[in-house]
Amino acid sequence: MTDFDTRPEMRVLDHGQPCTAIEVLEPRLVPLGGVREMTVYRTLPQRQRSLVGAWCFLDHYGPDDVSVTGGMRMPRHPHTGLATVSWLFTGRVQHLDSGGNAAAVVPGELNLMIAGRGITHQEISDPETSTLHGVQLWYALPDETRFSENAFAHYAPEPVTLPGATARVFLGALLGSVSPVDTRTPDLLGAELILDPGASVRLTVRADFEHAVLAESGAVTVNSAGVGHRSLAYIPPGSGTLVITAGDAEARVILLGGVPLGERIVMWWNFIGRDHDEIVEYRRRYQAELGFEPADPEDAGKPALFGEFPPGQLPPLPAPPLPNSRLLPRE
Repeated sequence: MTDFDTRPEMRVLDHGQPCTAIEVLEPRLVPLGGVREMTVYRTLPQRQRSLVGAWCFLDHYGPDDVSVTGGMRMPRHPHTGLATVSWLFTGRVQHLDSGGNAAAVVPGELNLMIAGRGITHQEISDPETSTLHGVQLWYALPDETRFSENAFAHYAPEPVTLPGATARVFLGALLGSVSPVDTRTPDLLGAELILDPGASVRLTVRADFEHAVLAESGAVTVNSAGVGHRSLAYIPPGSGTLVITAGDAEARVILLGGVPLGERIVMWWNFIGRDHDEIVEYRRRYQAELGFEPADPEDAGKPALFGEFPPGQLPPLPAPPLPNSRLLPRE
């Protein structure tokens, strides 16, 4: 096996031996949508682990026969304090948001939406899409940028070819490939790797990062740990070496990484805040701005938190009721 990443800033790390303290997170099935529900496999967040770096959410879906599932029909819904990363393997999805951005999500190309202090968006698969397959990821914005203005970025990374594998680095830096996308969250990594049958790649990674590897298409081995299809391997900080090995078939993995966020977050529905009261206020503002609940007279004159939206779209989603107990922060 070869140490492929030879950038000077990476060579200063103590590579050591690959970490064997691997935690494997099993997916849980979550139905989304209406009559014909689209089922996703969620590995983040979980009770035992809420964050990998700043990454806080991972849904894996497909390959779905759209004629059976109905595809993706996510009406307008809000986000605060986070960024969404859309990455497709097959199919095509149309994105529209209240920041005025309309874009197609296509395989192998990144769509990044930074919610900042507030945004709403919808995602609908194209009528001509027959098979839908991809991942939806979120990362939490740190305190210094979570109240910034919303933004949108698109990036098509060039593939990096190495013995036995191909990689596309959509966020951060790996294998000499550097994404130019501003994440407003320092020290973040996101990449797709496709391994030939039986291939093994040894990656030089940042030792101060936490990492996670999604076994997207089938079982793989991460360092010495077996990781089943759709499961997520968590690798703690401390080692600058990561070894991923395919089985008898071609294997696709999603590699995520980042410096531990170091902040306690409260994550509920589509909102991320820092305490229960922030989430209550986000929900109240969303419900009032979209007409689901009466507005507070004190809101008069305030700029809309969640922005305007073009008419003629799907009816927006109302927020679910809050739980009876206070929301607790995640570490």
